[in-house]
Amino acid sequence: MKKILIAISLLVCSNTFMNMAWYGHLKFKDKPLMIVILASWGIAFFEYCFQVPANRIGSGALTLTQLKVIQEVISLVTFAIFAFLVFKERPTFNHGIAFALLIGAAYFATKG
Repeated sequence: MKKILIAISLLVCSNTFMNMAWYGHLKFKDKPLMIVILASWGIAFFEYCFQVPANRIGSGALTLTQLKVIQEVISLVTFAIFAFLVFKERPTFNHGIAFALLIGAAYFATKG
């Protein structure tokens, strides 16, 4: 269980950096594309610094499918928080349904 919690914590950190790298540049549309690409790559480096250990640690306690489904749920939850905080996007009912289905997917993927 400890390995799973460590992996989840690292995935949360990884996905936070991922969202900044993949979508944060949209706040800087006036900047040259090459500058935002290089900045995104720099941020993505830190994503990988958390992602690789998360997968190594998590694969010791979960199957690859379980690890991937958990990562996808974390990815979407951190994205929703990022979109709300940075871009002021408001969640909708359909977003809630989509997230509930993903949580269901994570549940069934991790059931022994």
